[in-house]
Amino acid sequence: MTNAASPNFGLLFPTANADVRDFADLLGRVTPSSTLQVVELPWPAGTQSALGSMSDRELADTVAGLGRPAALADALSGSAERFEAVALAVTSASFMLSPNDHRRQLTTIESTARCAATSTMRGFQEAVAHLGATAVSVASVYPPLFTDRFIEHIARSGTTVSHRVDANARTDRDLTEWGDARIIDLVGRSAHPEAEAVLLPETALHTDHLTSALAEAAGVPVLTATQVTVWSLFRAVGRAPRADHAGPLFLG
Repeated sequence: MTNAASPNFGLLFPTANADVRDFADLLGRVTPSSTLQVVELPWPAGTQSALGSMSDRELADTVAGLGRPAALADALSGSAERFEAVALAVTSASFMLSPNDHRRQLTTIESTARCAATSTMRGFQEAVAHLGATAVSVASVYPPLFTDRFIEHIARSGTTVSHRVDANARTDRDLTEWGDARIIDLVGRSAHPEAEAVLLPETALHTDHLTSALAEAAGVPVLTATQVTVWSLFRAVGRAPRADHAGPLFLG
């Protein structure tokens, strides 16, 4: 295991060749330094090639299967004592199941990897509480069914969702191809006078270089999935990360 001064993090992602450029860009300028390893979280057998043609309900059931505690345990088998903390970084898989199942996801990671555990969903919940935001907007790339589930989890922290926009994207591969203008437009349309922050829940988006542009479009801080996942990993090991141009979570 690495020295706790430079923690080694695990990132549960759904393919062996996951595009983690956004995470690498952010972590490259975060203090304290850290290392990151992707742990492959395979899609349920026979589903990956069909994702784009599934109905919303079929897609939701497939994503829920990706986040089953048993699937997390299988992916992490043999990883005990390799990491200081592991995050389930498939955003929708971290909120598509019930809050009780989300807790089971985290306890499964802890018991299998023998380290601290978090998820992108937990990161959003903790980040909203950390900022003291009582009302937020959601810039959702997902179909409405997915956004509903995300909002259910956010509401458990006592936060009101004042506004939402559903972009209805189908797969993470589609999302990796979104350009800057499309992401900024989604955030701008999600802004609301009552919202103290805008939440952008999807780790497949490349957003790290857009922190200032997104905040300008929203008129308030924008919490991205990459930001809250990285921040929550450091929080899980008792560290307060610092970085320039990374939003209010990284002020140290």
